[in-house]
Amino acid sequence: MSNSVHVYDTTLRDGAQQEGLNLSIADKMTIAGLLDELAVDFIEGGWPGAIPKDTEFFARANELELAHSTLAAFGSTRKPGVAVEDDEQVAALLAAGTPVVTLVAKSHVGHVERALRTTPSENLAMITDTIRYLSANGRRVFLDAEHFFDSFATSRTYALDVVAAADEAGAEVVALCDTNGGMLPSRVREAVDAVKLAVPGARLGMHAHNDTGCAVANSIAAVEAGATHVQGTINGYGERTGNADVLTVALNLDLKLGLGTLPEHSRAEASRIAHAISEHTNIPAGARQPYVGSSAFAHKAGLHASAIRVDPDLYQHIDPRAVGNDMRMLISDMAGRASIELKGKELGFDLAGDAELLGRVATRVKELESRGYTFDAADASFELLLREELGGRPHFFDVVNWRTIILAAETSVDGEVDTAEATVKVRIDGKKTIATCEGNGPVNALDKALRQVLEGAYPQLAAVNLVDYKVRILDSASGTDAVTRVLIESTDGAASWTTVGVAANVVEASWVALLDSLVYYLAARSDAVPAPVPVGAHA
Repeated sequence: MSNSVHVYDTTLRDGAQQEGLNLSIADKMTIAGLLDELAVDFIEGGWPGAIPKDTEFFARANELELAHSTLAAFGSTRKPGVAVEDDEQVAALLAAGTPVVTLVAKSHVGHVERALRTTPSENLAMITDTIRYLSANGRRVFLDAEHFFDSFATSRTYALDVVAAADEAGAEVVALCDTNGGMLPSRVREAVDAVKLAVPGARLGMHAHNDTGCAVANSIAAVEAGATHVQGTINGYGERTGNADVLTVALNLDLKLGLGTLPEHSRAEASRIAHAISEHTNIPAGARQPYVGSSAFAHKAGLHASAIRVDPDLYQHIDPRAVGNDMRMLISDMAGRASIELKGKELGFDLAGDAELLGRVATRVKELESRGYTFDAADASFELLLREELGGRPHFFDVVNWRTIILAAETSVDGEVDTAEATVKVRIDGKKTIATCEGNGPVNALDKALRQVLEGAYPQLAAVNLVDYKVRILDSASGTDAVTRVLIESTDGAASWTTVGVAANVVEASWVALLDSLVYYLAARSDAVPAPVPVGAHA
């Protein structure tokens, strides 16, 4: 293994081929800047000449002012029977003006003959001519040997001939591509070993797809066998099941093999950057994604919590802070006293030594979860529960009553459709206030009415918006009599929080979650003054 391994990101090209992922020029520019913050060695920007959006991206590339990364343009070798200097696609690669050009070339005889409709010898000439021409014009040239591993299995001699031709022509890197994603680590090692023996001077890379779920493992196997260049995409984006997750690969190389592919300060930003890029792709990073996922260091089992309280390393393979993540304790019916204590500490409450309180909270959590609540996804509701057990739920108003009415749908003069009406009556500082609002469904109407009745006393609530709403039927066998759970995610633009409600119907469950959301927000605001607790009321 070498202690110098290229990290080559292809999110903007190969990652953009994922179903449902469509990047604008602005998205590509922003993501390139984030990848530069991560300090990957190379950013593949796209295919100029073939995709108009990519051509425009390269035309604006001088605006990027990259501090760490080198930009690469992607394209194909010259066409069969066409002189390289006359090939429009090759000319577009030069016009992109990038220091690096990555060429894709066929390395499988079947693809050469059936897709390119040319001969194996002409394909080798196409590779040689294009690499030499681009090199003579001042470009560093990398070659992606497409379908290399499939070719190695069926026509090994030709696969090795492609690598040798590229290396002899002056390619700086030859990336061996598992284009169909069908390889396993043992087969990758075998192939890399064979290439090293056949073409000892070539710098080898690995481009893995994830169709066997082994893209990261195959990339690591290639490096362990001698490859010094790895390609992948942030969050594993890519067509079908995606590409190798370039962050998981790089972090494994750094934190497990000590290769130092990313600077330490960049590794500490890995979680932030992965999630920031997901905002621009509009495809969320997976919660269970290694290292940077929101669940990567989340612990639910009481046994784990007991050990973590003694030493976090007992159930964590690294310090989450090394990759900009954090440990989280999940509160559920599996939680014991240790889980409650650690979760309380995470939320800012010192519960150590209060065995009676910890036992009481754990018992209450188990009882509520048996009725359908889930606190591992609703930290805000758990914090309110904890505050209640510590001395009193934050009190800002009393709900006198509420009701909803379903209306016959009809279009109003302004084009909006109101399908429900809600009335909410509350008491604040001894005074009753009532509001009635229409909305697009009973929950929306309740939300409007509750806000209207509260915002006079608490104008801060104008900043709160609902950003997600999830409903789950817990006992579907009961039909329309089933218990319903609702999770509501809210934000004030700076932070977000999730609350949970459970009831015999979706409207009441939504109401419980909605109330928790607004009370939690007011409790977190230093400028929200609690209302007096009525005489005889539970604080």
